[in-house]
Amino acid sequence: MVSGNPGRWYFWVLFLVMGGFLSARAQDTGVVTFTLDFPGSEPSHYSISVSSDGHSTYDSDGKLSPESDPDPFHLDFSVSPATGKTIFDLAARAKYFQGEVDSKKRGLASTGVKTLTYKDDQRSASATYNYSPIVPVQQVTQLFQNLSVTLEYGRRLQYFHRYQKLALDEELKRMEEMANQNSLQELGAVVPILQRIATDSSVINPVRARAQRMVERAGAANPGSAK
Repeated sequence: MVSGNPGRWYFWVLFLVMGGFLSARAQDTGVVTFTLDFPGSEPSHYSISVSSDGHSTYDSDGKLSPESDPDPFHLDFSVSPATGKTIFDLAARAKYFQGEVDSKKRGLASTGVKTLTYKDDQRSASATYNYSPIVPVQQVTQLFQNLSVTLEYGRRLQYFHRYQKLALDEELKRMEEMANQNSLQELGAVVPILQRIATDSSVINPVRARAQRMVERAGAANPGSAK
C-alpha cells in the first residue's frame, strides 16, 4: 500500500519514467563524421558530421570564386531520415570503421586524405584512407562527397543571389547537370535559397524557372523537404 500524497507519488513515477526514457534516447545517439583534406581541390578541406537524430553540421574552407581567398563556411542542417538511415547502416556494415580500411596499394592516385569516424556511448573508432576496397566505405564516402558538392552549390547560390545575380544562370545550369548525373545528395538542405531565387522578380525568368525545377526535384526525392 502506497502512503503519502498519491499525486506526489504519481509525479515521481512519471519523473523517473521520463528520465529513463530521455537517458536511453541520449545513449542511443551516434555520430558519423567524414573529413576530406585534398590540397588543390575545391574545397581543399571539409568536414560533415551527421547525428542519428538527423542533426548535421558542415564546415569547409571553400572559395566563392577561383580568384577569391578561402572563406570558412559553417552550416547547421538536417539530413532526411532516409539519408540518415543509409549513413548509419553503411557505418554498421563497415564495422563502424574499426581496423584498417585503406587498400595500402602502391601507385594509386591520391584522391585526398579521408577520415571516417563513428562515436556513440558504446564505441568510438576512426579510420583514415586514400582509397578503400571495402564497399560500404566506398558508398558512404561517395554519399558524403555528393553532399559536400550540394552544400557548396547552396553556399555559392546564396552569395551570387546577393552580390552577383548574373552568375546565377551558369551556376544553376551546372547544378542541374550534376543532379541529372545523380551527383548531388540532400537537395532539401539547399531548398531555401532555391526558393528565394525562384520567387525573386529581380532575377531573370529562365533562372527562376531553373531554380523552381530544382525545388521540385528536391520535393520528389524527399516528400515534404521542399515545404
